[in-house]
Amino acid sequence: MKAPDGTTPELHTFVRERYLGSEDYQAREFTRQGIEGLLITGGVPRDRADWCSAVESITGLEVNERSRAAAGLILMRTGRGTYALSYGVGQHMLDPYFRDDEFGLEFATRCLDDDGVVKIRNQIMDGRGRVDEYSVTRGERIDDFGLDRFGAVVRRICGTVSGLPLTSLETGKVQQIRVECSQATIKLPLATTVEQFLGDLRAIEDVCAKPDPLPQLRFVSRVHTLDNRSHKAVEAQKILETHLTDQDSPRLTIGVPDSCQESYSSAQAFRVRRGASTIETNDLQLHHLLQFVQDKPEGERLKTLGEVRVTMFSDDDYQTPASVTTNGKEWLIADIAMGTDRLFYGNGKWFEVGAGFLETLEEELTALFAQPQTVTLPLWTVGPPNSKGHDSHDEDWFNHQAAEPDGYLLFDKKNVVTEKFKGGGLEICDVLGPENQLICIKKAPVSTAPLNHLFAQGVVAVETLRSDSEVRAKFLEQVAAHTPDHRLLHDFGTLKVVFGILLKDGQDIHVDSLFAFAQVSLLQAVRRLRAMNAEVEVIAIHR
Repeated sequence: MKAPDGTTPELHTFVRERYLGSEDYQAREFTRQGIEGLLITGGVPRDRADWCSAVESITGLEVNERSRAAAGLILMRTGRGTYALSYGVGQHMLDPYFRDDEFGLEFATRCLDDDGVVKIRNQIMDGRGRVDEYSVTRGERIDDFGLDRFGAVVRRICGTVSGLPLTSLETGKVQQIRVECSQATIKLPLATTVEQFLGDLRAIEDVCAKPDPLPQLRFVSRVHTLDNRSHKAVEAQKILETHLTDQDSPRLTIGVPDSCQESYSSAQAFRVRRGASTIETNDLQLHHLLQFVQDKPEGERLKTLGEVRVTMFSDDDYQTPASVTTNGKEWLIADIAMGTDRLFYGNGKWFEVGAGFLETLEEELTALFAQPQTVTLPLWTVGPPNSKGHDSHDEDWFNHQAAEPDGYLLFDKKNVVTEKFKGGGLEICDVLGPENQLICIKKAPVSTAPLNHLFAQGVVAVETLRSDSEVRAKFLEQVAAHTPDHRLLHDFGTLKVVFGILLKDGQDIHVDSLFAFAQVSLLQAVRRLRAMNAEVEVIAIHR
């Protein structure tokens, strides 16, 4: 536990007020072995457990069982820090604002046995909120898990520790203990006598005081998620609130929520609504969302955005929803600088990143963008308004222009339909280039929101062509029908995915022109494609 302003507050400050003032909980101060502390114990007794009614309904039998959620919490201050020990559901009494989000993983990355990792949980940093978990029955090296060390944020890691002067190890009863560490939490066996317990606590403090993590676990500390109620997240949200009134803020963009990923590419229209106010558009942009918060006071804007409802439609008459209705906060992505800290907001979560992460990100992207181009794409000019008043030069128009030169074949909307890919089928690419280039096109004029889907399209296309013989055969039949002697028909081993991207005003693509989550998604796609023997090329489409 720590105070964000560096002060040393009273221990009761770290406890939620409703527990301190409740008759069901008792708070008592204590001093032992020179350590000052605060103990809170209690629970809410219930004459009848909440689940009794459900059990009676299912079985038809009368059930009356008492329930009491017991909780214990010890807060203590040493010369090096303030710590909380929770028992039962005691952790719920802590005020999350004061939690140290680096404590648990800081400990794990400095003491886990090299071959002792048994479980690791990652959050994928691409704005979708996906969480992956890997576990084994016996400890392994972290390298053996095959983790994406760049786009994955470690949220929890479990493994063995054998080299620390902990009581349970020094007694000789065991050679190693198992610990589970998340951001602000360490779970491990501790001594129960005060002298031995304080010895264990000093051992933990000594580990956390080490300046550097173990080499094999250094990547864990580059990025981590924050509890939205922690002091860093709360302060970052205050800064975010000031940006929400600026529709042109370079710190903001929109991203596609996980529940909308599958249908986003085929969505023809969007309805944005809050109360009686409604906006309908065929191209959802950031300003459509921020219009609903412009007149709100600071502190109410993000909350108001959560009340905005966004619905995608598969037709431009707003008759057929293409996905579930989502809220405006799910679409918001932000990049916030807070002093020397850098935080990203996406899918309702805050991520904190270190300088090493950003440096690696920039180096890899710079090398990717510097690669020579093997295809030539035309200008994407502004066309006359169509019957709905929109630019007539849409992606369909551009794909036809790109497929005009000799050797280029149009595949936009020529989907491969199989028993597996029913309905609309699978779109392999928009245009096939003369040297087996699968060219995928996307327009992202005001944000990089559509790019997550673009990169995923390229990965899915190559994965399916490599693994599904029926899709591969039908796609090659389409190629042969256009060009019987096309190179792809006899040289399927070498593929190249080309991402053609139109940014605002047709600007060049460089590190600073792509938002953080789009950068991560791109590099994730590059690594997966290269693992399947497919190269990647990124081309800026100009106006």
